[in-house]
Amino acid sequence: MATTTTDVPPKFHNPDLRPVPSPPDFQHPDVIVSSDAHDGLYFWQFMISGSIAGCVEHMAMFPVDTIKTRMQALGSCPIKSVGVRSAFNSILKTDGAAGFYRGIAAMGLGAGPAHAVYFSVYEFCKKAFSGGNPNNHLAHAVSGVCATVTSDAVFTPMDMVKQRLQLSGGSGGGAYRGVWDCVKRVLKEEGFGAFYASYRTTVIMNAPFTAVHFATYEAAKRGLSEISPESASDESLIVHATAGAAAGALAAVVTTPLDVVKTQLQCQGVCGCDRFTSGSMKDVIQTIVNKDGYKGLMRGWIPRMLFHAPAAAICWSTYEAAKSFFQELNGNSSQNRMT
Repeated sequence: MATTTTDVPPKFHNPDLRPVPSPPDFQHPDVIVSSDAHDGLYFWQFMISGSIAGCVEHMAMFPVDTIKTRMQALGSCPIKSVGVRSAFNSILKTDGAAGFYRGIAAMGLGAGPAHAVYFSVYEFCKKAFSGGNPNNHLAHAVSGVCATVTSDAVFTPMDMVKQRLQLSGGSGGGAYRGVWDCVKRVLKEEGFGAFYASYRTTVIMNAPFTAVHFATYEAAKRGLSEISPESASDESLIVHATAGAAAGALAAVVTTPLDVVKTQLQCQGVCGCDRFTSGSMKDVIQTIVNKDGYKGLMRGWIPRMLFHAPAAAICWSTYEAAKSFFQELNGNSSQNRMT
């Protein structure tokens, strides 16, 4: 049994010496999280959470994305403005209900890996840049930009395949039979560079989109939690969904013109869409303005907003739910190791 200062004879007392503190009790029931973890999770768990969230988000909202793509694609001749209802009826008439899901396989192949990269990079950068300050909006915005630049490199090729398949049904003559047919034909006829023809535009679009999205999401989530802090944990799903929807809607509307340019670059030569020799954003914008006026740059903003508002709500809710699952799993594992 360890001796205390009261057990020591007075002649051995030295007033210049300080008592040595007792070592920490390593059997403490509190969970001790590894220094390799952030927010109670390891980064491979962020990747799985993000991958699940991305797949659920895009699969659930895919029909709306198909309508948006049809609205944004311009033929080789000037055309009248296409509304949401007319685009919906056109797809239903030419392709049936299945037409709303053309290209969904390509989306599945791209969304999972891209969102795994997206969320893991975001969490890594947020930890590195925020300095432990949850109110650091600049860190959230910069982290979002870093996340989108890396994830777009993964997602852009399959996004191009997805959009070409969305346009190539029914009246488009079925230009491609499926994902792999599209990949093989693009490689053979246009080369590997065609898969990244829109990458620069995508990054330029998604950098401000993600900055607005993440900054708005973090601010809205915190603001909504402060309204009723005593019931914040009970209403966490509603908070994440509402904050995500607000962030997605605002970011979608702001970046619609660049999304129209991206669609044009990715769908070159499909269903009468123009081909652009330079791939310059300026040339694409000029072509759109010449054919449809400046309003052409806002083509599809309604379905884009209708896509991103619920999609962001679904994505963030799923992501936070997956994080909570892993946090609880890690907590139970740590407690089991302590007992």
